[in-house]
Amino acid sequence: MGLLLTLTFNGELNTSVQPGDAAYWAPTTSQGGFQTAQLSNVICFGIVHSIENNPTISEVKIIYDNGDYNNDGIADIPAPPPNSYIMFGKDKVVNSSSLIGYYAEAKFVNYSTEKVELFSVGSEISESSK
Repeated sequence: MGLLLTLTFNGELNTSVQPGDAAYWAPTTSQGGFQTAQLSNVICFGIVHSIENNPTISEVKIIYDNGDYNNDGIADIPAPPPNSYIMFGKDKVVNSSSLIGYYAEAKFVNYSTEKVELFSVGSEISESSK
């Protein structure tokens, strides 16, 4: 069975994270004062159950499979340790096509207090009907 695991994040999460997304973690190392994710060792540890998104602190509840199927006393899928890099992925069966319809809207938000420049934005558009 699964355990409901709560992850807390500082700030607001990306709006594309939604229930049903896969949750992954990767270990991090400290190099030159920066945390670097070891993306060669990514582990899928559960499915997003619910999200509470707030500007200061956000929570994601994950259905974590803590089963011990080989009966060695340790969960077969390790839970993310502190300071892990957490990422989310979409189900390719559900999210595999381009935009469909006659209208699309994009929102770009910059929370930086410094001047920044957006270099490029792209889209894949095809006429779906006449």
